[in-house]
Amino acid sequence: MNSASSSPAARHGVQGIGMTSQRTRARMIERLRQKGIANERVLQAMSAVPRHIFVEEALASRAYEDTALPLGLGQTISQPYIVARMIELLLNNRPGLGKTLEVGTGCGYQAAVLAQLSPEVYSVERLAALLDKAKTHMRVLQQFNVRLKLADGHFGLPEAAPFDSIIVAAAGAAIPADLLRQLAPGGRLVLPVGGESQYLCMLEYTSEGFVETRLDPVRFVPLLPGIQ
Repeated sequence: MNSASSSPAARHGVQGIGMTSQRTRARMIERLRQKGIANERVLQAMSAVPRHIFVEEALASRAYEDTALPLGLGQTISQPYIVARMIELLLNNRPGLGKTLEVGTGCGYQAAVLAQLSPEVYSVERLAALLDKAKTHMRVLQQFNVRLKLADGHFGLPEAAPFDSIIVAAAGAAIPADLLRQLAPGGRLVLPVGGESQYLCMLEYTSEGFVETRLDPVRFVPLLPGIQ
């Protein structure tokens, strides 16, 4: 049986209908503008990706709301604003994202947005069931510049390093040292840090070393060890 045949993409179409239509997607982009996302390339990338194919069928009508939605297995698809905010931090005042690592593939939505702005996206996920969903979604979208791997995100992906951009979709108590080691000179790392209280953090690898900027308060699932 074709694994994509029962997917949200097959049921609603990549272009979407009704509450998953291009018009609904355009309203999401306008809300992102109103909330302060100003980088047009980021907004175009968000507009290009049909978020409804990444959520469960019962939630497809809510796909373009600015909210996180459950994926099962205790995971969520990130709020569109947070995806746009983190990618904007990576991209601003740079010609592009370059080779990019994502930690926490989830259903693949953020990787698909990154792929609009990067020639190579590597994404690691610790839950095999989620990774299988992401692979199906990438096939539906024919997103061939995304490489997915089952791995513990704490360790990054040393065999593909260094990376110009690293983005992390789960919060650790500290910044994983392996991720810093895999950042290319001139590169940026954006991730949530903390436990009960979390904040968004950006690290830039400059000629004088790492420069850390602490930003917005956020709420992410925890960065857990191991694979399953």
